[in-house]
Amino acid sequence: MGTFGNLFNRALSAFSHDIGIDLGTANTLVYVKGKGIVINEPTIVAINKKTGQLVAIGEAAKLMHGRTPSHIEVIRPLNEGVISDFEVTEEMLSYFINKVRQDTRQFFSPRVLIGVPCGITNVEMRAAKDAAKNAGAREVFLIEEPMAAAIGAKLPIQKSIGSMIIDIGGGTANIAVISYGGMVASKNLKVAGDHLNQAIVSYIRDQFKVLVGERTAEEAKIKLAAVEGESEAKEMVVRGRDVVTGLPKEVVITDADIREAINPLVDSIVESIRGVLERTLPEVLSDIMQKGIYLSGGGALIPGLAPLLESIIRVPVIVVADPLRAVIRGIGTAIENLEIYEPLLIDQKDELTANIQD
Repeated sequence: MGTFGNLFNRALSAFSHDIGIDLGTANTLVYVKGKGIVINEPTIVAINKKTGQLVAIGEAAKLMHGRTPSHIEVIRPLNEGVISDFEVTEEMLSYFINKVRQDTRQFFSPRVLIGVPCGITNVEMRAAKDAAKNAGAREVFLIEEPMAAAIGAKLPIQKSIGSMIIDIGGGTANIAVISYGGMVASKNLKVAGDHLNQAIVSYIRDQFKVLVGERTAEEAKIKLAAVEGESEAKEMVVRGRDVVTGLPKEVVITDADIREAINPLVDSIVESIRGVLERTLPEVLSDIMQKGIYLSGGGALIPGLAPLLESIIRVPVIVVADPLRAVIRGIGTAIENLEIYEPLLIDQKDELTANIQD
């Protein structure tokens, strides 16, 4: 973009608020420049299949999940961190962007910075950009989620010191080693919060012959999940449908049950961390051994996960402050200081070059 284009954008920015969006599989958070986080809603939409119109978005749609008549469908428009339903995502983004514009009384379309998983394809990047532009964005930038989480955790990513961060979200776990403002090694793993929910649903069905919903599985995960045994056993009652009789049934599950259900997925995360460390340069690895590995995202809140990783990898593991908001904090910092952080964004030139090579 030329000098005139930069000046024009700065002039427009004086009359509009730039927006940062953490477009997650489970939750969408929106940051407005100069105001902070203004929206934190589940990434869920309810649609009337007869009319094709949206019935509810966010928290209202989540409350409808599993309770709607046949003509109303509750869906997640993102799957494993990327857009799976383009039109619904566009409408959802349009709703959020217009809400921000109304609340802040904006006259001009905003610039939008979106967090995306590391290692996504060019097609997936274009889908995210097109959805935001069609939803009303003037200009769209992308930043990889582990980079945003590292900024949100205030790690020295633009210096020569190596930093490692693991961001375990709803749809993906992003593992990255960062130095000099770039990714030294990274891995996008399709194992995260939603997969843990599915593992719990499968476990209860197989072991107790009871079919429970995703909301019940998520509640069990939050209340009971622990990767190491705790001194005091925990339990809870879950209600569902008996897979044999089809009648309602309730059973008692314990933290040991949940631990057994999610352990294979935790093992996958551990193996992926080892793989990234094996591809990390020795000098950078030395920095990580001294500083430790940082853990963010909802998965960081699983009791015992950080100590378990530390005992296996033999490197200190630190849970960042307010891990659920690390990515949106980083996106917010970047949108507040776009000129400083622009080199850390996904480079449009690199994307175009990759498209030509494809």
